[in-house]
Amino acid sequence: MEENSIIVIDEMGNEIQMEIVFTYEDEDTGKNYVFYLNPEQEDGEVFVSNYDADGNLSPVEDPEEWKKLETVFEDYVLNQEENEKN
Repeated sequence: MEENSIIVIDEMGNEIQMEIVFTYEDEDTGKNYVFYLNPEQEDGEVFVSNYDADGNLSPVEDPEEWKKLETVFEDYVLNQEENEKN
C-alpha cells in the first residue's frame, strides 16, 4: 500500500484503496481528520473521516463539525489554487 493511501471498508464489506488528499488536526478539539478520494471514481468526490492514534476511521456525524470541515476543505482548495498560480 502506498504511503498516501488508506484502505476503507464500504457498506458491502469491500476494501477500497483511497488516495489521501490531506490530513487536518483541529486544535480546538484535538481530533484528527483525513480527507480522501477514490481515484477510481471520475467525479472526484472527497470524503472525510476522523481517525484515532491507531488509524481507525470513524464517520463525522455532528452538523457543526461538518460545517467546520467544509470550511477547512474550501480553504485547502483555495490554497492549492493559489500555489498553482505561483
